Amino acid sequence: LKLVNPSQYRFEHLVTQMKWRLQEGRGEAVYQIGVEDNGLLVGLSEEEMRASLKTLRRMAEKVGADITVLREREVDYDSDVPRKITEVLVRKVPDNQQFLDLRVAVLGNVDSGKSTLLGVLTQGELDNGRGRARLNLFRHLHEIQSGRTSSISFEILGFNSKGEVVNYSDSRTAEEICESSSKMITFIDLAGHHKYLKTTIFGLTSYCPDFAMLVVSANTGIAGTTREHLGLAMALKVPFFIVISKVDLCSKATMERTVKQLERILKQPGCNKLPLLVNSDDDAVTAAQQFAQSPNITPIFTLSSVSGENLDLLKVFLNILPPLTNSKEQEELMQQLTEFQVDEIYTVPEVGTVVGGTLSSGICREGENLVVGPTDDGKFLRLKVCSIQRNRSACRVLRAGQAATLALGPFDRSLLRKGMVMVSPEMNPTICSVFEAEIVLLFHATTFRKGFQVTVHVGNVRQTAIVEKIHGKDKLRTGEKAVVRFRFIKHPEYLKIGAKLLFREGVTKGIGHVTDLQAITTKENGLEESLVPGQLSF
Repeated sequence: LKLVNPSQYRFEHLVTQMKWRLQEGRGEAVYQIGVEDNGLLVGLSEEEMRASLKTLRRMAEKVGADITVLREREVDYDSDVPRKITEVLVRKVPDNQQFLDLRVAVLGNVDSGKSTLLGVLTQGELDNGRGRARLNLFRHLHEIQSGRTSSISFEILGFNSKGEVVNYSDSRTAEEICESSSKMITFIDLAGHHKYLKTTIFGLTSYCPDFAMLVVSANTGIAGTTREHLGLAMALKVPFFIVISKVDLCSKATMERTVKQLERILKQPGCNKLPLLVNSDDDAVTAAQQFAQSPNITPIFTLSSVSGENLDLLKVFLNILPPLTNSKEQEELMQQLTEFQVDEIYTVPEVGTVVGGTLSSGICREGENLVVGPTDDGKFLRLKVCSIQRNRSACRVLRAGQAATLALGPFDRSLLRKGMVMVSPEMNPTICSVFEAEIVLLFHATTFRKGFQVTVHVGNVRQTAIVEKIHGKDKLRTGEKAVVRFRFIKHPEYLKIGAKLLFREGVTKGIGHVTDLQAITTKENGLEESLVPGQLSF
């Protein structure tokens, strides 16, 4: 309610409470001042509010945090003096981290303005309507020529502790952005074109984004791959928010029609979301808090990358957006054995082989010895981590849930491929060629039966598999559920029971999760292989 001149004892108590709140929210907490414990909006007079904010600043200084006022609001409380409520964001970077880190995947149909929007956010200058802003994001010449993203690129946007944007407009390098930010948002720019759908699925399954941003162009509305991307985000249970871009190109009526079309789709029984249109800073703050608490709420932003209209609202939203997992879950993951998913492989001159990916559990340090696999014949090879980089700046220790690149020194690149894992030697990883999954067939032209070949995506694993058996049925039709046995056609992969699974082939699509593995155990020398008894009976 208020923090006016607390006694020393009470002050210490408040500071301890703030420390705990910050730890719980992984470095962020929002204080609402002028609200009673039961939620009654009483409000404070100006003097009391000033004193309360002063105390809050003192508390934050003691903890080493920074505070920013998010919004103020007057309340009608029966008194002559105007009374206000204030919402304050307290942010402190945890001691063991350089910055708070969020990953946002960017989805949407081809030509909806995904790369341009990211260019404008991360470069800090508006687009000229001819695609200038996106040029720095492209990785290949053919992307610059066609203007279509075909690979996965990463862009970073920082916020300092006062909530101001840190991007390339005032920092030269990514390292400078990392040093001056207390919160970093990594955007994963995915491809919109149907041709590159497998790349988009790979980006969503292997990079484990916290949120997804679905970009819809105001003048074309929901077209092409938009529904498909929406379905992917829903299937993988990634909470998403929607950005309607290019509002400078079309009339207000067209934009409203697009918004209505979106709201109609979101309210359908399949989606069951609650759309929330953001029109002011106040809405943006509410949206960020509600969105994190309940995944059913979907904020919708309408903005333009050319005129810069409403871009600030998106920045306010991203600044307040809290991480989804709490610190307890992350600590539990960190106590497990090390497991790193290999998503990309590079050769860097004078460094050697470098792998990029996400640490899914445990802790990885420089100089650590790990094993990588499975190779084509199901073996695991020993290797040593020489150095680690995170967001292009060196880092000594990598914690569960963080994405990074690891340098492996003179390790032979041809032995590595996407979809491998690097694990600690004592883990004794289970690999398999045959696995069972409970699936739902989302769409198929005819019937789905034994012998059918599909591309299976599980995390960072992507391989063609054959349907060996459908339990209890001869064939499946659209919308039916079943437990199916798959066999990988090329080499064994490392899978976990309970992992989410997506498969596709042409127009056929389905989702599900892994229920059973037929494990192949490999001894150190790779000579002894045995099937685990009692796993599956033939």
